Amino acid sequence: MSDASPQREHDIVVFGATGFVGRLTAAYLRDHAPAGARIALGGRSREKLERTRDELGGGAADWPLVVADSHDAGALAELAASTTMVATTVGPYLRYGLPLVEACAAAGAHYADLTGETLFMRRSIDAAHTSAKASGARIVHTCGFDSIPSDLGVLLLHEHAQATGAGELEDTTLVVRAVRGGVSGGTIDSLRGQLDEAKADKASRRTIVDPYALSPDRAAEPDLGDERDPMGPVHDDELGGWLAPFVMGTVNTRVVRRSNALKGYAYGSGLRYRELMLTGGLPLGPVKAAGISGGVAALVAGLSIPPTRMLLDRLLPDPGEGPSEQQRERGFFKIDTHARTSSGARLVCRISAPGDPGYKATAVMLGEAALALALDEQLPEAAGVLTPATALGGVLVDRLRAAGHAYDVETLSA
Repeated sequence: MSDASPQREHDIVVFGATGFVGRLTAAYLRDHAPAGARIALGGRSREKLERTRDELGGGAADWPLVVADSHDAGALAELAASTTMVATTVGPYLRYGLPLVEACAAAGAHYADLTGETLFMRRSIDAAHTSAKASGARIVHTCGFDSIPSDLGVLLLHEHAQATGAGELEDTTLVVRAVRGGVSGGTIDSLRGQLDEAKADKASRRTIVDPYALSPDRAAEPDLGDERDPMGPVHDDELGGWLAPFVMGTVNTRVVRRSNALKGYAYGSGLRYRELMLTGGLPLGPVKAAGISGGVAALVAGLSIPPTRMLLDRLLPDPGEGPSEQQRERGFFKIDTHARTSSGARLVCRISAPGDPGYKATAVMLGEAALALALDEQLPEAAGVLTPATALGGVLVDRLRAAGHAYDVETLSA
């Protein structure tokens, strides 16, 4: 456990509380944190924090404010020392996030964020894993739609396989069956930053395309052949027909592989994991799959070339922007994660949640992760730069189920 104790002033600091997702997370905590939870709002502008607190109202009206800039090491050290955990929405994390990670690791304060940036997570591991293990801090990246459903789904499949004697996980595929939600300006800005870094640095390019980019020991990873991310349409009758690559799979797959490695390859040394998006059967399934595959490739290419980036920058949402409340309420996601085990059994974990995945559902996920890190005493024994599955495990699954998210595992064939 961390050095966090009742002497600390706060249980949770929501850092970046004046941003779009920061406000949503703070509002979720206002409505769902238990009585007596000591929550503060953090950011670089006291004036904006005061305005946000006034807008939140209700139980948040008396929350204290913590003023700190993302690049002020002294202020971040004071923030980390004052709280049990920090939930941060300040991105792009590659640009702003590492000083806060290092401050929390040094102070023994738990940390959760919403990054989907492989380069940032790799640098966080290299800079802070050892110090966080020494202090007892849990540094937990990807605590939103990236990558909680992916990471917890595979964990539950593993636990079900073990409980039923089905053996180890082998071929495992997350399939997004249905999703409705807006595009996050923050996600687009993170993509821009990673593309710029990859363009300027060969080592960064290698990290981004490495399926085991987040491994604690790259040399110890199993050699399972080609594990590159799918780039084009896939046909698989067992998974529902035609499928396209899932745009977030390039991050989620690496998080799941890190979880397996941190657990000593408990899922299985033969785990092969990918993520796809269902487009259906004939005649439109392959057309949709090709369109999604081409669209993602075109977006990446467009943001990589200055003239087209200028045009896209005018069309795509800016950081801090997001959909209306009505749009957030209408959103949802439905995911099936399929696994075949070493005994030949076929399992599936069905995951779903109401609300726009990148906004309403993500605010629930980050809020519940923050509450678990700050208040729950039954967390797995772990410290360092972790994943949702290794830091929070079944505690977070139970919390999300209680919040209206579904995680249900069944055996399809033994």
